[in-house]
Amino acid sequence: MKITYHGHACFLIDADRHKIIIDPFLRGNPLSKIKPSDVKIDAILVSHGHADHLGDAVEISKNNKATIIGTFELVNYCIEKGAVGHAMHIGGSYNFPFGRIKLAIAHHGSTTDTGATGNPCGFVITMGSKTIYHAGDTGLFSDMKLIGEINRIDAALLPIGDNFTMGIEDAIKAVEFLRPKIAIPMHYNTFDIIKQDPKLFVGGLKGSLTKGIILGAGEDLEL
Repeated sequence: MKITYHGHACFLIDADRHKIIIDPFLRGNPLSKIKPSDVKIDAILVSHGHADHLGDAVEISKNNKATIIGTFELVNYCIEKGAVGHAMHIGGSYNFPFGRIKLAIAHHGSTTDTGATGNPCGFVITMGSKTIYHAGDTGLFSDMKLIGEINRIDAALLPIGDNFTMGIEDAIKAVEFLRPKIAIPMHYNTFDIIKQDPKLFVGGLKGSLTKGIILGAGEDLEL
């Protein structure tokens, strides 16, 4: 499996000849080095409706005939815009051709230009023999312990930007709950209000069984 970071909360995951993208905020993202037209994928995971996460999902879906996966209300919004969609909800899982997706809770909001679009979510993604947890935009919550107990997480993708999500201290606690092999910080430095030093997050994991890895935009990691 290869994980490529495209800034903010956007990751592209490539495994077993399948590719998915998560929270494809590319156009307008000062960190992204790619455009929506560059993306060739099988599916799109969207954690919630805010513009810096829904991003270019509808356009990418139309370009690739790729399925948008997320909560019921948000996926229906995307379908109304002409996208292909598969609606799910919190706690539910589904086996897709590329792998298994399970939706986890996230403590945040979810709105688009038309108003509220249901609940935000995180994703537990299993492709091949690897499991990735993308927390979405969330604060720390104790049920992360259950996510860590139920799943053997190879990589956890966790927000550290504070203000809108967990900050560094809470993200370090999330790692303690989740017990992943690797933790990758996200959702920081895109805007001044979420400016953080990811080295503090990685440094805070020293002495734990989890390795912290910082990815710059466009950089990838092989699992």
